[in-house]
Amino acid sequence: MEGHRPALRLHSRAEFARRVARFVAVAAGFLAVALGIGVLGYHELAGLGWVDSFLNAAMILGGMGPVDPMPHDAAKLFAGIYALVGGAVYPAVAALILYPLVHRMMAVLHIRARAPEEDE
Repeated sequence: MEGHRPALRLHSRAEFARRVARFVAVAAGFLAVALGIGVLGYHELAGLGWVDSFLNAAMILGGMGPVDPMPHDAAKLFAGIYALVGGAVYPAVAALILYPLVHRMMAVLHIRARAPEEDE
């Protein structure tokens, strides 16, 4: 049949929930690795305690900036590089979480847009 297009269907809510959970898990893993690198870097290079290292890493990843001054050049270089990388982590994590939701919305709109043509 010329012009025949296969019927489109949305995944079930259970399938969609599993997909969202997978993307959130990947985003959480990505965030945990980025946070872990920051905590270790601040702890080892800047000589901060674990809680202060966590605070500085979390503040950088959240886009707020560092809390403690860096004591020497190696720590300052790490903090600068981590801030540059951290600036990309937040949008990447947000994109991973939003992707399945936006994809489903686009699929719903696509199916609705095609529906009148199929009635002809």
